[in-house]
Amino acid sequence: MKENKQHPGWTLAVVCAAIFMLLLDLTVVAVALGELQRDFDADLADLQWVVDAYTLPLAGLLLTAATLGDRIGRRRIFAAGLALFTLGSLACALAWSALSLDVFRVVQGTGAALLFGTGLPLIGAAFPDPRRRAGAIGVFGATLTGATAVGPLVGGALVDGPGWRWIFLINVPIGLAALAVTRWRLTESRPENPRRADWTGTALLTGGLFALLLGLIRGHADGWGSPLIVGLFVVAGVLTVGFVVRQATAAQPMVDLSLFRSPTFTGAALSVFTVSAVLVGATTYLSLYFLNTLGYTPFEAGLRFLPWTLASFVAAPLAAQIAHRVSPRLTVGGSVLLAAIGAAMMTGLDGDSAWTVLIPGFIVAGIGMGVQGAVVSQVSLAAVEPARAGMATGVVNTLRQLGIAAGVAVWGVVYQARVADEVTTRLSGSALPDDSVRSLADAAGAGAGTRIVAAVPEALRDLVSAAARAAGAAGIGRMMLLGAIVLAVAGVAAVILVRSPKPAAPVPSEEVAPAAVSAV
Repeated sequence: MKENKQHPGWTLAVVCAAIFMLLLDLTVVAVALGELQRDFDADLADLQWVVDAYTLPLAGLLLTAATLGDRIGRRRIFAAGLALFTLGSLACALAWSALSLDVFRVVQGTGAALLFGTGLPLIGAAFPDPRRRAGAIGVFGATLTGATAVGPLVGGALVDGPGWRWIFLINVPIGLAALAVTRWRLTESRPENPRRADWTGTALLTGGLFALLLGLIRGHADGWGSPLIVGLFVVAGVLTVGFVVRQATAAQPMVDLSLFRSPTFTGAALSVFTVSAVLVGATTYLSLYFLNTLGYTPFEAGLRFLPWTLASFVAAPLAAQIAHRVSPRLTVGGSVLLAAIGAAMMTGLDGDSAWTVLIPGFIVAGIGMGVQGAVVSQVSLAAVEPARAGMATGVVNTLRQLGIAAGVAVWGVVYQARVADEVTTRLSGSALPDDSVRSLADAAGAGAGTRIVAAVPEALRDLVSAAARAAGAAGIGRMMLLGAIVLAVAGVAAVILVRSPKPAAPVPSEEVAPAAVSAV
């Protein structure tokens, strides 16, 4: 195996820059959703796909990208990811419709999978000395946390300044510079005995996820009992079963299902999926609430997330320092239960509430998210033998992206239904015709918030505005209540499943690098 010993600093810098970009694009779009909705006359399904069209290929292709890097060369795949991500970002900036933006986000997400799958192994090869490698991995982990924390702020500043297209356009010069550094300063590396890519498994997983998400996102508009939606769910189920069978029988599976025989790994994996689904998935609808219901500008909306992101940013390194002194069932299970408490504290909104009602919940949920992110990878790795460390880390990170994609889709169903019902209830019996009430309810459910008042006579605007504010608060409250229940169940399960690790043999350098991927 070749090792990059010539330019380790450049390797760390370019990998961190690339990973920062791709993770920033998970959260930076949240505060731009209001502008996208106006410019493209987008409905809620279009906005959901802005997020899920990115996370779906990122989740479905991440493990395959890592395998391709091992076989073809990590630098080559990393460079291809940079080129694809940069091209996709430029295309997103030039998008002319919601559909075109969603398609270009798929290109971005595919490039992001190539980058995420090869970035950390490149760092591992560049820093063969264990002490220096540990420091490099610490920088990498801080990059992940920082990207998540500043996403809403960066997005808000760009949307309020030069416009929403710049949240994508800013990636272009950074991507080109990173591509040049990759070409001239990174050395190729690959393991001696690389695994084969499981293309059948990749197709089954990605196809099943797409069918499931499309069914969830289109269910409200097309009817949950319609042939299309029922058919999509049947296809999703068949492909998912096919994926599991494939992984159980393949000689070199994409996902080693035997990992889940470890209760500790299963508990840690469950915590990753649920925290991502509930908390990260909820940011889409919290952003719409800030933008369209409370009327904040994108930058002001980004500032409202600071208590959450700062709490997570501060909690993560503190948790990492004490993790070895505390039982993992307390750190993993306790962090998810903290997230559950934080979500429950966000259920107290009503039509007259200021955004500050959310601050206590933001802080508690942020602490839980930060602690979980700091410890879950180490706990997952301690549950498996060193030879499967890379696979374990890849599965954990795949579940993280799957959680985000699923959360955006499921919470869209909950939010849309609750908001529409509340508007209908509050406006029934008013001077508005029934058809107008239904139209207003659908628009509010799609995230339009108090902007729906533009469609009614002046004399009714106060009534409709109050209904829209109450409905937005009710939608967030219902979403966070269900999220708190899901997190509470997952937290209890983690407390039961996660166990203290047994002493393990030293991990080879090729396996240490993937082991340290921190949480998003």
